[in-house]
Amino acid sequence: MNWKDYIVSDREVLLGKPVIKGTRISVEHIVGLLAQGWSAAQILENYPRLTKESLQAVFAYIQECIHDGLLFSPVKKSA
Repeated sequence: MNWKDYIVSDREVLLGKPVIKGTRISVEHIVGLLAQGWSAAQILENYPRLTKESLQAVFAYIQECIHDGLLFSPVKKSA
């Protein structure tokens, strides 16, 4: 799965946030829906322009960001 086939960033669309290609649906929005408990089936039903592959691309994108150290929470040092 090459997430770059499904996710793009354009400064003219949502201030450059990564979105599903051909939509204004951001990766952040999809992750937010999943965090709220939405299933993949619910997302696909409510956003018919998305595909199973585009949802998989969101996960591949996030995995690569984590792998590259772009997403992490700093460890708080104990006092």
